[in-house]
Amino acid sequence: MKLTFIIPHEDITGDRYMRVPPEGPRCPFCYHKIEPPKELRERKYLEFPLGTCEHCGAVYAYDVTGHNQGAAFIEALLFACNYDDYLAFSLSADEDYSDAVVEKYDGLTHQVMPQKIFEDRYIKGVLIFVKLNKEFREVTDQKVKAKLKTALLLSNPPKPKIRMGKFSKETVHTYVYDNKIEELASMAESDSRVLSELQRMIYTPDEPLRWRIIEITGEVCKRAGEERPDIISKFLTRLLQNAATSGASAWGAIETSGMIISKNPDLFGEYSEAILSFLKFENMWKDAIWAIGRIAATNPDLVKYAFKPLCSFLENADPVLRGHAAWALGELGNNSAREALQKLETDDNVFSIYKDGQFKEETVGQLAKEALIKLGK
Repeated sequence: MKLTFIIPHEDITGDRYMRVPPEGPRCPFCYHKIEPPKELRERKYLEFPLGTCEHCGAVYAYDVTGHNQGAAFIEALLFACNYDDYLAFSLSADEDYSDAVVEKYDGLTHQVMPQKIFEDRYIKGVLIFVKLNKEFREVTDQKVKAKLKTALLLSNPPKPKIRMGKFSKETVHTYVYDNKIEELASMAESDSRVLSELQRMIYTPDEPLRWRIIEITGEVCKRAGEERPDIISKFLTRLLQNAATSGASAWGAIETSGMIISKNPDLFGEYSEAILSFLKFENMWKDAIWAIGRIAATNPDLVKYAFKPLCSFLENADPVLRGHAAWALGELGNNSAREALQKLETDDNVFSIYKDGQFKEETVGQLAKEALIKLGK
């Protein structure tokens, strides 16, 4: 990657000079003004707000920190190619595309700043531009523009985090115990410490309390995600990374991830693939099965490839796994599970499961019967 840097004019201060005002960003290839980068509705592990120059077709990605320019470049290149990996990574710099960087971009004001500090904020953002040669743009340009017109959630780039004076662990705990979802969501939109505290609260050995917090966290993320999907994406990534890291304390991390995805599958459905990957680890089977069932309840297509593994769990020696799998298969809605579920109707082993907003004891047979009803027995 060979990036060409477009450096904004520097501020000259002193008695003889006027302060240089900020200006709206322009495309470095055609010098026309550009719109603010926007968040796509589909969420990924690594994502950046994106945009396109209406005049010349260049695309751009916004790196708010300025420290992830390589990843932002890849995102811009993939977006320019309509996420065709084969095309994107077969292109040659200079021959097939041009690139450039605009520094000191402030996503909050949509301005390129002449100073590094503006209103007590350090401006570190950059816009990474990629412009495909004409022959490639003719193939991808309309699809790229269609994505921006129809799949956008936000009309403005994400706001930087603001440390709210009223934040405290005690406040978060009080809001949780009083079930004040709106207050928690409002705090979470502007201060990521709220989600971090909720995550810590989930790691409690009190199982009924843990499930209550998981439910509340899912609802908070649903509401906060409508305004700030970027912070919920980062939170989901952190939860899943914690669950995947050997030795990490991650009680409830997979279940919380499943809850968040199920609350807003249109925004965060792509994280379902990560949930399915935990089926490879025996010590995470129960957690992954529950998360799959919860997602299936709102969008079964996201976890349809879990069908065969779930069926295999119906024959597991552990009644907890059999029961959870029976419940999840009912939510998944695949009629091919009917015969296997019928074999469990007389299974009277009792275990605890969280469903329908309650943590309660059920028999494997009862859950199998409920699943069969959902399948249209």
